[in-house]
Amino acid sequence: MPDIFGVIADATRRDILRVLLERYQRDAEMSVSEIVGQLEISQPTVSKHLKVLREAELVSVREEGQHRYYTLDPEPLEMVEDFVIPFLSAGFDTEVTVEYLSEDGERLPGPDGEGSLGGEGEVLSEEAAAAAERMGRAAARAENRVKELVARFRLKG
Repeated sequence: MPDIFGVIADATRRDILRVLLERYQRDAEMSVSEIVGQLEISQPTVSKHLKVLREAELVSVREEGQHRYYTLDPEPLEMVEDFVIPFLSAGFDTEVTVEYLSEDGERLPGPDGEGSLGGEGEVLSEEAAAAAERMGRAAARAENRVKELVARFRLKG
């Protein structure tokens, strides 16, 4: 299997993966001509890049006559995620302050009756808030994937 980092280093392949991700989220596949139409690049170029993505097992293909339909397989990208996450969270303090605020920004008592949990100061730095948001999105994607798998097992069962 080719090096996943080398495969996703190419901007055209990343564009193809993004287009396939949109379809994957709707549990649908995509033909080569649809990819060509969306990205406005030539069919031979798309086919060349799809071959690399197939070899890296990032996409699967279903042939129907002369047509090929592609589906994203995000599992190999988990290795990229595992590599990148420590870099995204590096340098953040482990101490987190949680403040409970009203819609007007007034401090409210937390579950322990205090106005905050943890140390004093800001709730989260901008970097920590951005990392928390990315982690939340990753968790939501994982939750959706689990729900999809459970639904598929129920259909097959």
